[in-house]
Amino acid sequence: MYTTPADAKSGPGTSAVAAEGEYAPSLRELLRVIRRRLWIIVLVMVVLGGGAVGFSLTQTPEYEASTKILVGQERGISVAPSDAMGLLQLTQTMAEGVSSRPVAETAIRQQNLRMTPEDLLGENLNVEQVPNTQFILVTYTDTNPERARRVANAIGEAFSERVSDVSSSANSITASVWDPAVTPDEPVGPDPIRNGFLALALGLMVGVGLAFLLEYLDDTWRSAEEAEWISGVPTFGVIPAFGRTTGKKVGY
Repeated sequence: MYTTPADAKSGPGTSAVAAEGEYAPSLRELLRVIRRRLWIIVLVMVVLGGGAVGFSLTQTPEYEASTKILVGQERGISVAPSDAMGLLQLTQTMAEGVSSRPVAETAIRQQNLRMTPEDLLGENLNVEQVPNTQFILVTYTDTNPERARRVANAIGEAFSERVSDVSSSANSITASVWDPAVTPDEPVGPDPIRNGFLALALGLMVGVGLAFLLEYLDDTWRSAEEAEWISGVPTFGVIPAFGRTTGKKVGY
């Protein structure tokens, strides 16, 4: 016979045995597990959320500066529709040339930057073609906003000079800095609020998973159906658990 708390109920909402012969907890039981282990879920969320915000606040702010390079042809040369499509494809190819070692070496030499070409061409530099245009967007991220501006403009100017030296009158391809970079005022990262919300969402998932894991490892029987499934013996009755009475004994 199985003993259960007085508030434990069984009814149509509880499925004792699944189709495969396994115990299938009802939605009510799953919610009961979450309510019983709620402190674990909240604790994980607070730890991960607080840790993410604290770590973000200790990081050095990063600034982002961008410059635009326009790829075109020299003046006085008519551009046919087919040539215009060719320029779009050429712009995509030339975008790969921006993040090349010769361009990096020229930018470092012109601006007297204390870095190697490998450092300049690292993860802080991002080069991409603006979709369906002849513009190349060059973005550089640095902890120093003024240095971010200098590097972005130096790369644009170095690439423009490189194209001018390589290009001949036969193709007359040009690359010019259309929109120079300016010194950024606000950092782009880290973002403590965004990181905190992401950590809270992750903490919710981890906390719920941990709650069900602890419930799975707990060998306590919490319902008559679960006891019947584990023991293999049908339950004939349930004895409710009674709390202790705190009243004083009356004497006669």
